[in-house]
Amino acid sequence: MRVLRSIYQGLDDRYQLTPLIEKNVTRKWVPRTLGWSACFGGLALLVFLIQVFTGILLLIYYKPDPGRAWDSVTFIKSNVPMGWLIQRVHVVGANVMIALVLMHMARIAYFKIYRSPRELHWVSGVVLLSLTVFLAFTGYLLPWTNLSYWGASVGTEIPGAIPFVGEHVVTWARRGPGISGETLGFFFAMHIWVLPAGLVIFMAMHFAMIRRTGISRPL
Repeated sequence: MRVLRSIYQGLDDRYQLTPLIEKNVTRKWVPRTLGWSACFGGLALLVFLIQVFTGILLLIYYKPDPGRAWDSVTFIKSNVPMGWLIQRVHVVGANVMIALVLMHMARIAYFKIYRSPRELHWVSGVVLLSLTVFLAFTGYLLPWTNLSYWGASVGTEIPGAIPFVGEHVVTWARRGPGISGETLGFFFAMHIWVLPAGLVIFMAMHFAMIRRTGISRPL
């Protein structure tokens, strides 16, 4: 602790970290009537960070290959110390994050916080919800079980209802006419790179707009 305190003191002397932390965290002004329901957004961010951490740990052993995906998941749950817990936290965390985002948006809708000048807060929130759902869906295929295979097959059929371009979207999502190893590789890339990057970008925009306009009630 003494070493950490010395390091922090050295950084604080040079970059004045304490006033910044006090202004934005420890002494930040919030509405007196702010209740526990206002924590859903922050809790969703916390779960996302947990998902990133557990996902990185799972990536050490997971193999995005149709012949080895299920074996690698089984190895994680059976042979890696605490692997079953990490895998279960990652799976349940996806559902928890979706639920938290939905509850956060329900609160925003109930209190009409989406009104001017916060319309873009709502728009970015809808995008974040969509990205969160897509992130959970792409992870559904990765274990390469019969359940995940048919779930992905049904899920990728949904865009087929779009007029004119539906069939092309389905073929693009599956990387071919049907679910295959190419689909697994595509979903894997979307799950670990594209969608998390999109979430980070829109989260940064979301938080920046909140910092700019403030929250809806007087301090």
